[in-house]
Parts: sequence; C-alpha cells; structure tokens
Amino acid sequence: MPSVELWGPTNFTPVINQAASLASSGGNIYYVLLILTDGAISDMDETKDAIVRASCLPLSIVIVGPV
Repeated sequence: MPSVELWGPTNFTPVINQAASLASSGGNIYYVLLILTDGAISDMDETKDAIVRASCLPLSIVIVGPV
C-alpha cells in the first residue's frame, strides 16, 4: 500500500464499552483490548469515563500511539 490517510473523528468509547460488555459476561476469560491510534482521541472525557467503568472487569486496555 503506497500511502494511508488517517482522518477523524477518533472515538474510543464505543469499542471500550463493547469490550467491557464482553468482559462482564462472566466466565474465567481475561480480555485484552489493544487500540492502535494516530494519537488523536476525539472523545477524551468519555474515553476516560469508560476506562474507569471497566476498571473492575477482567479487562486490560492498551492504547498505543505516537507521543
């Protein structure tokens, strides 16, 4: 692929909520959500709130992007 153009908005809340829903469904499964990003987060406050809500679940959230 010669080039890739990234564009927004970049909303993480829906995917974090989906992962949290899977993790809360029970069982002995531990989940890891890996998000690769260009560094822009359009819904930062909502993303933080979603991470806090998911913090009691068997779920790790790893966000990787440029500094």
